[in-house]
Formats: sequence, structure tokens, C-alpha cells
Amino acid sequence: MEEIFHLSYNFFMKKILLALLIVSMTFSSNCYAISLSLKKDKPAQEQTQSNQKSEQARVLYAQNDIDKALELLEQIPEEERSAQDWLLIGNIMQDKENIEQALYMFNKSAQKAPKFYKPHYNMGYIYLNKNQPNMALDEFKLAVKYKNDFSYGYYNIGCAYLKLKKYSQARYNFFRALNLRANEPDVYYNIAYTYKMQNKDKQAQQYLDLYNKIMENHDL
Repeated sequence: MEEIFHLSYNFFMKKILLALLIVSMTFSSNCYAISLSLKKDKPAQEQTQSNQKSEQARVLYAQNDIDKALELLEQIPEEERSAQDWLLIGNIMQDKENIEQALYMFNKSAQKAPKFYKPHYNMGYIYLNKNQPNMALDEFKLAVKYKNDFSYGYYNIGCAYLKLKKYSQARYNFFRALNLRANEPDVYYNIAYTYKMQNKDKQAQQYLDLYNKIMENHDL
């Protein structure tokens, strides 16, 4: 068994945009008071225009026209931007490899909707890619706290634990991901890897065989 774990697989996306699952990510082992406001409500027409721009921006982003999408989103006043708007701007910043701006936008998204799991997942991805597994863990754990059936989150918690060489914790989270989605080969491979690193060769071979079987079926 090759001693390298799979930090992600095709099913697990690089980041989350709205309800869409976008772009797979691949690594190697080198691997919260309600307040009253005296401000007048925005006219309904202005709100509608902002909503329209948001929708148009999402369409443009899905078509990979990220510059026009960003232009539309920047026309929306900050106080009118939804958590989804901030999330999309963060995705665009990430696409442009402006990572610090992406993190800022994802934080704005999380502040706008404190129990919104997607910006936490995206921040976790960035931290994991920056080889900051402890910070990644904090964000991935928030993602699964707010969406407890989130297989992507559990998988990447496992990946972060792998980077920390905490194999039992990693395997536990890989099994949680597996219980939610059972046909992704990299989960089996990483479970095998955790067993291998703990000198449990029999269990490692069992899951490596399952991995190989799934890969063979994918090739049919």
C-alpha cells in the first residue's frame, strides 16, 4: 500500500457555492440580541434590484464569468448583501487566488448568517490548503455543527486529523462520512491508510481491497 493518503476525492468539492457543489479539490500528503434600528427600511424597489443582481451574479458565476459576477455583486450596498452574496464574492476572490480577501468575505458571510455552514467549510478548505490543520478543524467542526449530515465536512475533518497524525480521530470521521455516502473510493483508501499507520495491516488490507473494487467498478 502506497504510504500517501488522499486528502480529498472527486465527490468532495473545493468549495461550496449556494446549493451547487463546485470543483473538486485534491491535495497530497505533503499535506451568534436582536437590536432595533432607527434606519428607514430600503424601498422595495431597491431591495428587488439587489435581489436581481444577486441572481444574475450567481448565473454568471455558474457560467464562469466571474468578473461580471463580481461587478454586479459590488453594485449591491454592503448592508443589503446576503450571506450568499458574501459567500459568492469569497469564492470569486478564491478563484482569483486572493486568499486573504476570500477569507474576509467568508467571515462576512458567517457574520451575516451565524449558523450558515458553507462559509465555515470554505474557510476550512483554505486553512487546510495552507497547511494549518488546527484552524481548518475549527471551521470544519462548525460546518458539521450547523449541518450534521454534511459528509464533506466529516471527510475533511478526517483529512485535517491525518495532517496532525491523529489517526484514530481521522478514521472516526472518515467512517462518519462513509455512513452518509458510501461509494466514494478515497474514503476507503484513507481508512486503510489510518489502519496502516497504526500497524493494523489486516484492517488496512480489507479497506484497500474495497477501495480497489470501487475503482474497478468506476472504470467499467
